[in-house]
Amino acid sequence: MNIAVRDVQNIEVESDVRLAVSISGALDKPVIVFSNSLAASSGMWDEVTERLGPHACLVRYDTRGHGRSDAPINGYTIETLGKDVLAVLDTLEIPRAVVCGVSLGGLTAMWLGIHASDRISGLVLANTAANFPPESMWRDRAATARSSGVSSFVQPSLERWVTSGYRDKHESRVLELAAMIAGTSSAGYAGCCEVLATTNVLPDLSRISCSVRVIAGRHDPSTPPARAEEIVAAITQADLVTLDAAHMSSVEAPDAFAETVRDVLKLNNTNR
Repeated sequence: MNIAVRDVQNIEVESDVRLAVSISGALDKPVIVFSNSLAASSGMWDEVTERLGPHACLVRYDTRGHGRSDAPINGYTIETLGKDVLAVLDTLEIPRAVVCGVSLGGLTAMWLGIHASDRISGLVLANTAANFPPESMWRDRAATARSSGVSSFVQPSLERWVTSGYRDKHESRVLELAAMIAGTSSAGYAGCCEVLATTNVLPDLSRISCSVRVIAGRHDPSTPPARAEEIVAAITQADLVTLDAAHMSSVEAPDAFAETVRDVLKLNNTNR
């Protein structure tokens, strides 16, 4: 397979909406697409992609409304987020890929496994859930983001993302994560909060037919291991790995996270 573009800054996924996309790693290896969490960007994958470079073709993108991608005022649904990934794959002429997502990115990956099985060769679903009740919490967060911006979410998000022990030992990285949150578009944050408020893929998870690895964080207050177990119970071929991390396990436990991803890639080494 030949990938059309080595490095792309902007891919148009619909009229007037462009996503920031980067490609790295080994172009002759299986493709893995990384989908970020709410209030993050593709920079959340730095630790993991450093470890995976020789093993895969790495496609990272900023979810609409996040990072360097465009942030439309309206139009955020789980279907839209999933179709954004398909548009990226189409532009890069990638027929099939493994998709790895954390939290909101994991929800996007589940939607793709359900609705675009011909394009998805495997899933890594990390620190995520099939639904995110209560709806009222996300509606309130969306309203706050639209009225006051996202600054009030920075510290609470950091406390959920990584443990206090990690924060004490990795000050520079924590500052980067804080800047990532603070730099999120108010419209993008609010729109994706509404996706989390309204999406429930649990009834359809049994339709996923590819290989699935679910990652839980032992100290994750947002999507605790019980939520990961719920996904595993619903997908016949899914299994679970629990890491010593909070919500952002790709940052806090990158060695174990990357090893888990490599296992999935080995299963898909011929799915080109």
